[in-house]
Amino acid sequence: MMKQIAIIGLGLIGGSLGLALRRGGSPIHLIGFDRSYATVDEAYRRGIIDEVAPSAKAACEKADYIFFATPVNTTVSILKESVDWNFKDDVIISDTGSTKKPIMEAAQAIIDKGITFIGGHPMAGSHKSGVAAAKAHLFENAYYILTPAADSYTEQVEQLRTLLAPSKGKVVVLEAEEHDRMTAIISHFPHIIASALVERLSAQEDEQPFVRNLAAGGFRDLTRIASADPTMWRDITIQNRTELLAQIDGWLDEMQNVRNMLLENDPEQIYTFFERAKNSRDALPSTFEGAVQGALYMTFDLHIDIPDHPGVISEVTKILADEQISLTNIRIVETRTDVYGILVISFQNADDRKKARVALSKATDYSMHII
Repeated sequence: MMKQIAIIGLGLIGGSLGLALRRGGSPIHLIGFDRSYATVDEAYRRGIIDEVAPSAKAACEKADYIFFATPVNTTVSILKESVDWNFKDDVIISDTGSTKKPIMEAAQAIIDKGITFIGGHPMAGSHKSGVAAAKAHLFENAYYILTPAADSYTEQVEQLRTLLAPSKGKVVVLEAEEHDRMTAIISHFPHIIASALVERLSAQEDEQPFVRNLAAGGFRDLTRIASADPTMWRDITIQNRTELLAQIDGWLDEMQNVRNMLLENDPEQIYTFFERAKNSRDALPSTFEGAVQGALYMTFDLHIDIPDHPGVISEVTKILADEQISLTNIRIVETRTDVYGILVISFQNADDRKKARVALSKATDYSMHII
């Protein structure tokens, strides 16, 4: 029997979800809705959806499965509106939002009416946005978190897990609060720290104008995530405020410890501080070694030491082209006190980076350093 699936919101995540679901081979009919006519039209022309719905309500009332792939605030609004919609009796509703508690709270009204709602968060992203950037493999080897509203949803969780299997994401079931706490630690809080570091740089530029040039190396890589969409991160910060406040309190305590360490100026204590951090960092799983992608969107970089002679970059790119390996960015790093290699090449995924490393390793003039 053909499954009717509605996707509300056809940007990067919604579009990629539609493409991923099509890889399963089972007969499905995808109904799409987006407030942007241009977006929904492109999704239809690309074959991401089979049918354009005139409204979110119209799409949802026909569906066996529903995914709200909209910003969290929008999803909350839609859930509140949907209380009076005529859903199918056995419908399973999910979402893709990066914070779960506000969505689960907003869904309670339809849950009380006997509708199954299972929160969802595919922890994947891209340096590009919009339906034009949608890819069927976006969720591969990334965690896909499910937060069911009730323990009794075991059968429905398995149905949703089976439906999502073609995405090749790693489905994990968590409680909503647990999800929000962990994403605060390893995703939301780091964005705040990165943004604060950039603010510190900007605040000192008047007195040290050349500092911006020096920041083009390791500092730029360290604060990469501060380039994310400010509207999205405004919303995430507001939505996960409680968990973020707890993280900031802990960070202030840690910074006070660091300040005390500097005041005491004990070489052994300072060494231990950096040694402990190095050991913890080195013990983290590496995507290059096949670990599952975490909560932060990653760039897949190779840092390469190369000799300085005319045409050397062309030689590198030719090696990659001969192996049919696509790259997303290439740049020369001038300040290299805290990064490896003069040339940084970025790839779309870990597989492309691995293939590039193998190909370039065969060229004895180059040595690769992966960070």
